[in-house]
Amino acid sequence: MSELKLGDKAPNFDAETSEGKINFYDYLGDSWGILFSHPADYTPVCTTELGTVANYKAKFEKRNVKVMALSVDGLESHKGWIKDINETQNTTVNFPIIADEDRKVSDLYGMIHPKADDTLTVRSVFVIAPDKSIKMTLTYPASTGRNFDELIRVIDSLQLTAYNKVATPANWKNGEDVVISPSVSNEEADKMFPKGYKEIRPYLRMTPEPELNN
Repeated sequence: MSELKLGDKAPNFDAETSEGKINFYDYLGDSWGILFSHPADYTPVCTTELGTVANYKAKFEKRNVKVMALSVDGLESHKGWIKDINETQNTTVNFPIIADEDRKVSDLYGMIHPKADDTLTVRSVFVIAPDKSIKMTLTYPASTGRNFDELIRVIDSLQLTAYNKVATPANWKNGEDVVISPSVSNEEADKMFPKGYKEIRPYLRMTPEPELNN
């Protein structure tokens, strides 16, 4: 099983999907990406998840994020399932779902955890930067649906901190104060953060969220 870690290059692959044959890197282009797996088609939690992602299309586009899902079932199964998703979730699935019957991509990304299930994928999530490096991984059990608001929050943090010398504190949400990186001196902070900052401790300085500069 693959043991991909933060900072590793996300493996490229060609795959048959609900939107035709796709090369992963070509699909992402210069965008951020989310690759996420599902245990199987026609399962209740997965149906709600894919419907949620489809309804979040505008939120992802605003952040220059492309999504791609994966299930170990085949294309014909995907096509029938998508009809169910659209009808039950009042949406239109607007992203590709990989048909990974041979488990090629699942094995490449370590999405099958044998102690949970030796044939079905767990709920893996990979957030991938434009340079194709892995910036975040999450693994949920099959019984727990993902919180896509949290994924949006993480992407907001990743994009903000990629281009500014800040970090985001616990429970941070877009628009709230952030933490100035300890590597930044007070003299540098005076110049870098014109909105000012509050020094709670020498290592803990809070400043209003800077403008995203990418």
